[in-house]
Formats: sequence, C-alpha cells, structure tokens
Amino acid sequence: MLRFVPILTLVLMIGPVSAGLIGTLLPAFGILPALGGTTPSLDPWQAMFAQPGLGTSIRLSFVNGLIATAISVSIVMLFCAAWQGTRIFHAMQRVLSPILSVPHATAAFGLAFLIAPSGWIVRVVAQVAGWERPPDIAIIHDPWGIALIAGLVAKEIPFLFLMTLSALPQADTDRTAQVTASLGYGRIAGWFKATLPRIYPQIRLPVLAVLAYSTSVVDVAIILAPTTPAPLSVRILGWLSDPDLALRFMASSAAVLQLLIVIAAMAIWIAGERLVAVIGARWAIDGNRFKQDGAVRGVSAVMALVAAGTVVLGLVVLLVWSVAGFWAFPDLLPRGFSLRLWARELDAIGNSLTTTLLIGIPAVVIAVTLVLACLENEVRSGKVAGRRAMFLIYLPLLVPQISFMFGLQVFFSLLGLERTLVSVVLGHLVFVAPYVFLSLSEPFRALDPRYGQTALCLGASPTRVFWQVRLPLLTRAVLTAAAVGLAVTVGQYLPTLLIGAGRFATVTTEAVALASGGDRRMIGIYGLFQMVLPFAGFALALLIPAVLFRHRRGMGAQNKG
Repeated sequence: MLRFVPILTLVLMIGPVSAGLIGTLLPAFGILPALGGTTPSLDPWQAMFAQPGLGTSIRLSFVNGLIATAISVSIVMLFCAAWQGTRIFHAMQRVLSPILSVPHATAAFGLAFLIAPSGWIVRVVAQVAGWERPPDIAIIHDPWGIALIAGLVAKEIPFLFLMTLSALPQADTDRTAQVTASLGYGRIAGWFKATLPRIYPQIRLPVLAVLAYSTSVVDVAIILAPTTPAPLSVRILGWLSDPDLALRFMASSAAVLQLLIVIAAMAIWIAGERLVAVIGARWAIDGNRFKQDGAVRGVSAVMALVAAGTVVLGLVVLLVWSVAGFWAFPDLLPRGFSLRLWARELDAIGNSLTTTLLIGIPAVVIAVTLVLACLENEVRSGKVAGRRAMFLIYLPLLVPQISFMFGLQVFFSLLGLERTLVSVVLGHLVFVAPYVFLSLSEPFRALDPRYGQTALCLGASPTRVFWQVRLPLLTRAVLTAAAVGLAVTVGQYLPTLLIGAGRFATVTTEAVALASGGDRRMIGIYGLFQMVLPFAGFALALLIPAVLFRHRRGMGAQNKG
C-alpha cells in the first residue's frame, strides 16, 4: 500500500490544478453549459481586450513581478555572498525564519501602515520637519506599483534566504570559501564565481515559484497596488465576483491571459539566466579578485536588515493601531489606548479563528501524513524523488492561483462539493503539501540510517521502526513542517474565497476585506490574528519536543555527522 501513496499525493496536488485549468480554459472560449455557453467562441477575449486600462493592468502584473523577483534574488544572493559563515549571517537566519510564518497580507498591512502619508515613517519625519499635515502623495496604491514591489520584496526575501540555506551544505561552501580566499579572491567575488553556479540550479524552482506568485498576487495587490486600474489578477477577481454571471466568460479568458503572462515572465527569467551564465563564465576566468568589497558587504547587510526590519516594525505598528485611541497626526503614539474594539469584535474574531482551524488542521494533517508516507516509501524502496518529481511538487506553486481557481470551483460543482468544507480543505491542500514536503524532506533524508538498521537487526518490522524509532527522532522536524503548513493555510485567500464562495470567513479573508474600508484599528486586530495561529504553531513545534524529551538529550542527535 505504501508504494501507492506517492501517486495519490501527486494526484491530490496535480489533479486539482489540471482540472482547474481545464475548467478555466473552456469558459475562456465560450464553453460553459451551466451559463448557456455551448459553442466555441472568441467573444470572451474580445470583451476582455475591450476593457479600459487592460494594458496597464498587464504591465503592473508583468513588469512589477519581474522587478520584485529580481530585487529579492539579488539581495539574498549578495547577502549570502558577503556574510556566509559569519555571526551576522547566523543572526539574520534567526531573524528571518520567524518572518517566514507571517502571512503576506499581514506583512502588506504592516508596510502600508509604515509608509502611508500618515504612517509612522512620515510621522517621524514630521517631528523634524515641523509638518502639521501629512503630505499629499500617493504612496500606497501609487500608479507605478512601487509599494507593491516593496511589499513583495520584504516578504519573499525570507523564503528565498531559507531555500538558499538548504542548498548551501550540498555545495560544500565552507571548503569552497577557503579555496577562493587562498587564491586571493574577495569574499563576494569568490562566492559568486565558485559557489553560486553550484547552488543556483537547486533554488531555481523556488525562484520561479516566487516569480509566479509576484506576477499574479491578489491579496497583497488589493492592499498595496494601484486601483485605477488594478493589476490583472485583482481585476479578474472582481469579474469573478460580479453579480453578472456573464462576466465569468471574460474572467476566464483573463485568467488564461494571466497564465500566459506568468509563462512569458518565466521565459524571460530563464533567458536572463542564460545570458548571465554566459557573461558570468567570462567574468569567472578574467582573473579579477575584487578584494576591496567592504562597502558592498555593508550595503548588502543594510538591505537585508531593512527588509527584515520593515516586516518587524510593521507588525509593531499593527499592534499599536489595534489598541489605539485617538491618534492625531503628527503624534508618534496615540493619546490613549483602549481594548474596547477588541471586546466588541471578540465573538467575530473567535468565529473566524474557528473557521480557519476547521480548514487548516485537516489540510495540515493530511499533508503531513502523505509526505511522511512518501518519504518512508523512499527509505523502503531506495528511490529518491528526482527532478521530474520535484517539478510536479512545485507545479501548484508555479501556476497562478487565479488561473485555475474558478475552473476548480466549476469542477467541485460537478462533483457536488461546491461551497463545502471538504472542497475548501482540498483547495488548501494543493498549496500546503508542497511546503510540507520541502520542510520535511531534508530532515527526513538526513536522519542517520543506522538507527533504523539497528532496530531491524533486533527483529523490529519496518512499520515498527517507523513508529518507534524514526518518527520520535523526527518529532521536531515533523512539528516544524506542520507549523509551516499551518502558516500556509492561514494565509490562503483565493482558495477560501472562490472555492468556498464567500461562505467561509477566515482571519485572512476578513482582513483583506477590511482593506477597502480604511479602519486601521480593525485591520490591526485582524492582521495580528493572522499571525497568532502561525506563531502558535511554531511555538508548539519548539515546546512539545522540549517537554517530551527533557530527560533524553540524545534525542537531539537525529542528524548525521
């Protein structure tokens, strides 16, 4: 039975994506019998291209997504090159790891509260400049989408940094750094010439996943991006939510266009990779050592600290706004604090948290169970997932959500699962399972096989070895993977909204819905509660093993060498 689990896992991950794409592609060409579309037609495409501002919407999605990804990758690579193996590097690792659990929408709200014309940064400047009124500048929802780029960069840097960390040990980077230093290369030049070519192929899929997300993001775009017109993904959501059901055809054609935009962005990125590889090959052998790189190292540290500090400071601002009384500009702090709004919204928040857990816990449990079964099958069969399998695992992260969610909604309707908890859980599972696999696969594979071999030699069955030897040794890793999965499911906006047809109010859907209202106190409350569940998950992942194995220090020795 165990050998069929990998197939089942891929079906649960790839099946909904495939069904969703088909369910989007057919209405894009006029075929949706439920709404009267029985013959192929190009009318949806003609209606879409006739929409005002479509070119600007495409530009916002395409260009800004590429820029945000390029900036994120550049900062992460430059910081790793400049500081790998130092105390600053390890300190940044401890800072960025918790930030990874912060939902995108929460980070976007925090950034908005910081950089808004009446935000904290402007209030600090006003104290020095003597301003009595906030400047009349469109910082949030600016026409060029600069705020959107900043929000994406601040949130994607932790993810790319941790993906790079997982790739570094496989490249024997410490020894490589010693060799390049002995040859006279500066720290940055040596890293880019000798280390980057060896680790980049391992992080290419995560980079492409970031690119796909950045070019098709919805919740962050609703909070930070321009609104007249909005990025294409936001406009698609508006058409899908419109009471006029005929707009579903045009929305489907736009969803297909969004997919083509992501594919085009990936094609340009891959072409850029090849161009950089050609230029880099010549640069690697030109003999320049670039020993004097202190200024560049300092800049890289500042950029990484600004990215991390922006998210952390934004969370502090959310906390302050959630309990703020009267807060006039340019005061740095409110004139009073109150928990009145918390008390008034407590029941509604409790309902949202309950709904979030009802969706998240089953999705996480199913994902962890499937991933553990797949990894155990690797141990027993001796076959490790190859590049093709990894591509399939990443596929749900490479396809824009808006491009297949409507089709998946149609598919669930055909199965009689429309607007049910089961359908929403399955929709979340598509995105939770890849992150759980990425979080758990390395610790599972790094476990010293001699533990299991010793147990087998003592007469234990493979099943008993898994439950009584391998799983206890991986308690911390399993709980951490579950916490990552919980953070992912808490942050899901589109699957909850579209597949649930608005019937399931989670903390994320409620928080994003408040974005258009402008009530900063309410946004602060729901933004904080978006963090409560992920932070609680990671806290339990640290606390439970410490309690269970407080008298067994040897349980920490679960990794090889």
